[in-house]
Amino acid sequence: MASHMVPLERLDTWRWRIPRDEQRGMRVDGIVFADDRLMGRLRDDPALEQVANVAALPGIVGESLAMPDVHWGYGFPVGGVAATLADDGVISPGGIGFDINCGVRLLRTDLRRDDVSRVAARLADELFRAVPTGVGARTGARLAPRDLDRVLEQGAAWPVARGLGSHEDLDLTEERGTLAAADAAAVSLRAKQRGADQLGTLGSGNHFLEVQAVDRVLDVAAARVLGLDVGRVVVLIHCGSRGLGHQVCTDHLAIMDRSAARHGIHLPDRQLACAPLRTPEADAYLAAMAAAANFAWANRQVIAHDVRQAFGRLFGPHEAAAMGLVYDVSHNIAKFERHVVDGREMEVCVHRKGATRAFPAGHPDVPARYRSVGQPVLIPGDMGRYSFVAVGTDGAMARAFGSTCHGAGRDLSRHAAVRQLRGTDVAAALAREGIVVRAQRPDLLAEEATVAYKDVAVVVDVAAGAGLIRPVARLRPLVVVKG
Repeated sequence: MASHMVPLERLDTWRWRIPRDEQRGMRVDGIVFADDRLMGRLRDDPALEQVANVAALPGIVGESLAMPDVHWGYGFPVGGVAATLADDGVISPGGIGFDINCGVRLLRTDLRRDDVSRVAARLADELFRAVPTGVGARTGARLAPRDLDRVLEQGAAWPVARGLGSHEDLDLTEERGTLAAADAAAVSLRAKQRGADQLGTLGSGNHFLEVQAVDRVLDVAAARVLGLDVGRVVVLIHCGSRGLGHQVCTDHLAIMDRSAARHGIHLPDRQLACAPLRTPEADAYLAAMAAAANFAWANRQVIAHDVRQAFGRLFGPHEAAAMGLVYDVSHNIAKFERHVVDGREMEVCVHRKGATRAFPAGHPDVPARYRSVGQPVLIPGDMGRYSFVAVGTDGAMARAFGSTCHGAGRDLSRHAAVRQLRGTDVAAALAREGIVVRAQRPDLLAEEATVAYKDVAVVVDVAAGAGLIRPVARLRPLVVVKG
């Protein structure tokens, strides 16, 4: 069925419902967070059909949710959230994605915008040399098998123990940078081979490293707690588990596709391949997924160390030492959490694919430093406009299993963006806006240009209007490093 044939009912300014349809196999409604601006483009996006398909997962509770940055993905839409019963539900790798624990890390500096603007080109060169980028980016040094297994089971704690960061970094990372369920033995040899020399690499596609400046504070009290003020320079790092995570997903999708019939599972889309929780297939995937998530946290921790070193070379060791972590948040992951569904608290497995956790003030999983305002939510936009920092809310817990958007969301495919920008020098256009960019192949910048993405300000407006977040600050790019 074409996506434009998925029926939609408007609930309010910020939400639309795809009614439960037993003929489609839907067990629950679908809910799409969007306003008229976003829905105008979404009506023809196959992501809406994917929202309906996800609603057919065995054991799904609440609704199949689509965040305002939703767009078509593999099985689940990117921006999809679904919770399944911990005792009678399933785990679907398509609900986490190939780049397991892709996430965003925000570092705060003591520098001001003018400090960086004067040396932006030199800083861009330093960062580009410091962090390997691009398709298949590698460090040139392979981890020994024993060390790689420790990374897979210890996560960000492994590089911190080797002086590549501090225990404060762990305190300000989701799950303190480690999922305890990880088992290195659950990760295939092929996945380990792909990841062995990729720890500390940025990768390609929509992954980036940006030096930004706060240009607007939207919540003064929360910004003060997060250490953000107008003119302050920050660094945003967006990447995940690289080839290792991709291989973990590939391996387990194949296993679950083969075992679905044996478990009596029939779904409208084979890309939703899944396994009942508490089965060997589910347990093996969860252990491998957790290990890949740990690799991603370690990856961002190593990159953050290299970024600090690059700043130290240009601005002095005292500036490197002053670069504190604001937060590190994941957006491709599944977690067992307790949520209230239909008035009853229960344990569920929350799939967040291209969706970020957004826990409210007072929640025990929010770092003590931020418990008065809520968990920081990092929402990157495109490299030509802005990104946002927000905090989670009670509304996110009530309406979206403590979840919200993870970014702007693509508006054009990579091929469509390249076609539209043929003959355009994207780097020169960014330079005219005061943004210095470095990339392995400048011609590939067209794939990630502003035209390819929704306006993240609109996405944030919808998330805030729906009560999923409270915006805190807006960030403008100064230096962009792309794969």
